[in-house]
Amino acid sequence: MVRVEFLGPIQKDTLELEITNLNELATLLQKTPDMKEWLENSAIAVNDTLVSTLDFTLADGDKVSMLPPVCGG
Repeated sequence: MVRVEFLGPIQKDTLELEITNLNELATLLQKTPDMKEWLENSAIAVNDTLVSTLDFTLADGDKVSMLPPVCGG
């Protein structure tokens, strides 16, 4: 089971999913209209390490975090 958390302004509850890679997660989330834009603009971290590809393989117990862009000063 993979835990998926949504940080910042993303208004979505944490999910527990049986997925094996980030492509599967993206496919599932694209079915939710408000998530499509977040997918395009957010960074993704697996176990608190940023990843740069959706081909990243996930293991049981991994934590995926969606990190939306932030504006600061």
